[in-house]
Amino acid sequence: MTDETGRSKPPLAGPEWFRFTVRGSSMVISLDRPAIIGRAPTPPRISTGAPSRLVRVPSPTAEISSSHLELRQVGVTVVVTDLRSTNGSVVRMPGQGPLTIRGGESLVVPAGSLIDIGDDMVVEIVSRPHVSA
Repeated sequence: MTDETGRSKPPLAGPEWFRFTVRGSSMVISLDRPAIIGRAPTPPRISTGAPSRLVRVPSPTAEISSSHLELRQVGVTVVVTDLRSTNGSVVRMPGQGPLTIRGGESLVVPAGSLIDIGDDMVVEIVSRPHVSA
């Protein structure tokens, strides 16, 4: 990368993204863009910004809706939104009891939060990686 005079510019430091995992999967997925989780997720009809990452999870008893949950990093927080799923989502934040969100409700959650979306599928919010100076 060079500036207008042709000299090299140091790369800009990017944001530190939160990540998430899904129980039973070894994948660690970055929240560098919104993620839609479900048994057959589809992108939103109207999209702003980066296209959503679609994360398919198994749901043998169909407890999980097609597009069940959205995870989005907003600044230094993670926002969990239930996408009008049939059965809702149960959120367990560290040190707190379970809280059910339903029908388009959103909740800001910290790293370490667990979101049960049904059929033994649990999403865990993982802290941002630390960057040393």
